Amino acid sequence: MKLTVDFLQETLKGQFEYALLQELAEVGRHKLAPAGSYLIRPGEFIRSVPIILRGSVKIMRPDQEGREALLYYLGGLDACAMSLTCCMGSKQSEITAVVDEETELIAIPVANVDSWLCQYASWKQFVFQTYQKRFNNLLATVDEVIFHKLDERLLTYLHKKQQHCQCTVLAITHEEIAQDLATSREVISRLLKQLERAGRLTLMRNRITLLA
Repeated sequence: MKLTVDFLQETLKGQFEYALLQELAEVGRHKLAPAGSYLIRPGEFIRSVPIILRGSVKIMRPDQEGREALLYYLGGLDACAMSLTCCMGSKQSEITAVVDEETELIAIPVANVDSWLCQYASWKQFVFQTYQKRFNNLLATVDEVIFHKLDERLLTYLHKKQQHCQCTVLAITHEEIAQDLATSREVISRLLKQLERAGRLTLMRNRITLLA
């Protein structure tokens, strides 16, 4: 679907000034990404930065052995700070961005991401707010790793996922959770069973319902 200024004004909720919306309508690409698809992989050059309109995108960072840990989720009207950093420095991506549930987004070419910083105050503010939000996310992750046990991190992870999908039942496997939390499936399965016995959740095949 071709972007229009009217659509952008309604969807972006007054985030940007009219002149920027006009440019965004001209150069932006309106896309629908299915669950499980990749927006970027490590080593690739970022050619566009997404603004998420609806849905959820998971940002992961791999280690040298190929394991990946969850950094944060992108939801409505979010952009990826790591993508912004890489595209402005013309660097290869250091993260994996995988669509967690069907996602509608606007892809902005790298050249515009950079030039708009000097041209539009609202874009500069949006980029700085994105950096601040992701910095806060990463601080919260560091706090969880240092100060909280894995069972507490697991519950926090499940609640965050529930908030992003706005659903009561999470469709996720133990293996997926283990990958996101950089641990083993056996450890996650054992902790989930403990949490179920404690009345915090119920387990079904590839389904988890949070109770408290």
